[in-house]
Amino acid sequence: MTTQTRRDWVVIGVPTSAGAHHAGQDRAPAALRAAGLIGRLEAAGLAVTDAGDLAGGLFTVDHEHPRARNLDAVVRVAREVADAVASQLVAGRRPLVVGGDCTVTLGVIAGFRRAHKDVGLAYVDGDADLGAVLSDEASGILDSAGIAHLLGLGEPDLAGLAGETPLLHGSRIAMVGCDPREVTDAGRAFLAERGVSYTEGPELAADPAGAAQKALAALARGPGGRPSAEALGAPLVVHFDVDVVDSGDLPLGNYPHYDSGVRLEDVTACLRVLLADPFCTGLVLTEVNPSYDPGGNSLDRYLTALTAALAG
Repeated sequence: MTTQTRRDWVVIGVPTSAGAHHAGQDRAPAALRAAGLIGRLEAAGLAVTDAGDLAGGLFTVDHEHPRARNLDAVVRVAREVADAVASQLVAGRRPLVVGGDCTVTLGVIAGFRRAHKDVGLAYVDGDADLGAVLSDEASGILDSAGIAHLLGLGEPDLAGLAGETPLLHGSRIAMVGCDPREVTDAGRAFLAERGVSYTEGPELAADPAGAAQKALAALARGPGGRPSAEALGAPLVVHFDVDVVDSGDLPLGNYPHYDSGVRLEDVTACLRVLLADPFCTGLVLTEVNPSYDPGGNSLDRYLTALTAALAG
């Protein structure tokens, strides 16, 4: 892969809230474009094209499927994302997927798996997204169960998007920034047993670059923590859920996290290291809810930070 190809980003909008707690994230691709997403990236020297939006989907309460709300819509959107991502990878471009709720990332990984079996995922998120795996939580909200589905649990139509389960072995996932109030000791043990690298929000806030380097080091190892040539040379996808940022600092996350102590500048510094990795081949933006920001100030700060991280 040449340096020029590594710098060639293609924006894919996914206006979906089908897997969410309520509507709002479906408006993010349009709002971010209107706030200058493409122009800012180009002004920072990045090669970027805009592939437009996929069909997306909208949140409904879905009383008929309380354990997996809007599953059909979520699966449809994820498959559309997988197709779009796979086609851009064939064309030699790096997908910059603008969601939408977190189920978008399942489609991104499924698309990558068509070309790169050993793809790694740096999951920068304020939640552990284990859903009801280790609890009686029964909301049926699928974007709260992304990690569970990546690891092969949950709804078969989502967990098997790549044609086999799991979508990713635990050693191919590095979670960064989880709010410690949002995961139980049983959840931490579950992730450790599956070899998932796990760094909580306070550690990210204390040393953003170090948290990113820890994630990259973990993804360079194979199952069992042993050095792996396949893992070291595999593509890296970065998932950035805005709710990793303290909502008192940046009130954009569809599912807010107040008083987490993780500032936007901390996340920017972490993302800068992850996105500068020579094997970084994709970025997913999730959970931005423009309805929380009628004046546009938070969107402006978000895009300033994103541009700095990508251009860093």
